[in-house]
Amino acid sequence: MRKFDFKKIDAFATCKSDGNPAGYIKLNSFGDINDEDMLKIASQLKGFVNEVGYVAKIDNNSYKLRYFSSEREVEFCGHATIAIMYDIIKNTKELENVLEVNIITNKGHLLVENNIKEEDAIFIMAPLPTFKARKIPIEKIAEALKIEVADIDLSYEIDIINGGLDTLIIAVNELEKILSLKPEQEELKEFCIENNLDIIEVFCKETVNANNAYRTRVFAPTFGYLEDPATGSGNSAFGYYLLKHKLWNGQVLSIEQNGFKDRYNVIKLKTLIDSNDVRRVLFGGGAIVRIEGKYNL
Repeated sequence: MRKFDFKKIDAFATCKSDGNPAGYIKLNSFGDINDEDMLKIASQLKGFVNEVGYVAKIDNNSYKLRYFSSEREVEFCGHATIAIMYDIIKNTKELENVLEVNIITNKGHLLVENNIKEEDAIFIMAPLPTFKARKIPIEKIAEALKIEVADIDLSYEIDIINGGLDTLIIAVNELEKILSLKPEQEELKEFCIENNLDIIEVFCKETVNANNAYRTRVFAPTFGYLEDPATGSGNSAFGYYLLKHKLWNGQVLSIEQNGFKDRYNVIKLKTLIDSNDVRRVLFGGGAIVRIEGKYNL
């Protein structure tokens, strides 16, 4: 039996919300475990956490991360990155005053901004975006989401953008319409597979709290569960969407996410210009450790 350091951490949790659960396995190196066992652990934790992140230290200021859901490897998982890196930075004395930490993922090298002292949060640079040209008939989208075509707000374009995962982005007319969405998991999974989508993000401008800019919900049936209650990759794609359509100036904004009217999670977005003079979206938040111990494989 092999033992691994394990934590269950809820990313983006607030005093009023539960956040998004991630499993966290700390490794000495990725030679400690193979892909089959990483998937096995994530499968055993299905229903308990949405994804499991695996991390190994490379040097004093760099970490490598990989992510698995119960179904497959995930190219990039925003909430697991928030959970893991928040925990590492907050509990590593040498990183207390380090402003930027480097991470290596399947989507490339990314920066982590340490804002724990100022606002008890970190910000993760999203992967470079890719904008997909393919279009999906609006009737098919409405059918997959179990809504009427008239519920879709066509004053906003429907787009597919990858900010870590291929994300279909759709506007809905009203907050109540978003809150009442009840797609069927297997049907939505089929729709996503047929259209080469990882996740679907639905949004509206109407919010519960006027300090928040948008309400979103994210559906991720191809990863073995219906809804992602707080997501970095989906909202990063949404940030790139807002920039593309000139709906955002890149300053800090807050997003409400999930299907509960008042007990929503909060994800913050901002931008910076990277070393190649490209405007990048960063997503931010904090996390709460719920369980800590050993995972016996």
